[in-house]
Amino acid sequence: MTNRPDRPLDSAELAAAIHPDAGVADAEIVGESGALVPLPRTRPTPPRDPARPSDVDQWGRSEHIREIARRVYDPIYRNYFRVEWEGFERLPREGGALLVANHAGAIPSDAPAIMHGIETQLGRPVYGLAENLFRAVPFIGTMWSRFGGVAAHPDNAYRLLHDEQQLALVFPEGTKGTGKHYSDRYKLRRFGRGGFVEIAMRAGVPVVPIAVVGAEESMPILYKNPRLAKALGVPYFPVTANMLLFGPLGLLAYFPAKFKIRVLPPVHFDVPANQERYSRSRVMDESERIRRLVQEALYDMLRKRRSVWFG
Repeated sequence: MTNRPDRPLDSAELAAAIHPDAGVADAEIVGESGALVPLPRTRPTPPRDPARPSDVDQWGRSEHIREIARRVYDPIYRNYFRVEWEGFERLPREGGALLVANHAGAIPSDAPAIMHGIETQLGRPVYGLAENLFRAVPFIGTMWSRFGGVAAHPDNAYRLLHDEQQLALVFPEGTKGTGKHYSDRYKLRRFGRGGFVEIAMRAGVPVVPIAVVGAEESMPILYKNPRLAKALGVPYFPVTANMLLFGPLGLLAYFPAKFKIRVLPPVHFDVPANQERYSRSRVMDESERIRRLVQEALYDMLRKRRSVWFG
């Protein structure tokens, strides 16, 4: 049996009994004396501000920051680089996939173009797998993650592709591609040791090759200064045509080369996923095959190109 109080509750006790966690009063009830007694109620929780860091996912990517970046970059994408896609329908609308592209330019302009096009036209987020050379630099390292950059580690790639079924973008040439002299433009370097193929096999996802024309001319390297590179702790320090023409602003000012991006048919691997080991020779063969596919596509696109600036 419920214990009853030996005396009537006063108005304060009555209000506390009804809403013990209440805050500001915004309703009333009739008390024992006939007077109106305030009935406290909690206020509704205000809507969350989308600009707050709470929209940051487990990889550090912020959709709010990405949306700002898309708005700022869209005029450059459409009016400056005038990006055109071929075979866009080959990109998967669902499920994980590893996007593999050629990489070029002293400060590469191809990654933003690929990510922007897919996110705006396909409506899927893209995570860029790369070595973040500035991760220890305050603000810059954080912003790299907010824009969708993820450290290129096999465990990270597996989680993105297998567990979360996301799109991940990787450039197997690495700094060997971005550090090429202009005289070596569109000549692909070796695609590493085929690690991207093994990750795709283990995750059970296809590799989607992508060929990009235009990035090589947007910031061509004429010379590399090894002393400055060693002093700064970076793989290379480029001297570009942009720097000779614009001075220090050349580090940020790209030439308005016409971008063309071709998506090749997805490459599927007829092997079981989640195996501890995969044939090293098979991995290397598949890596070289994908490199050849991209290289042949680049040569074909260059043969058809009439102008660097107008396509």
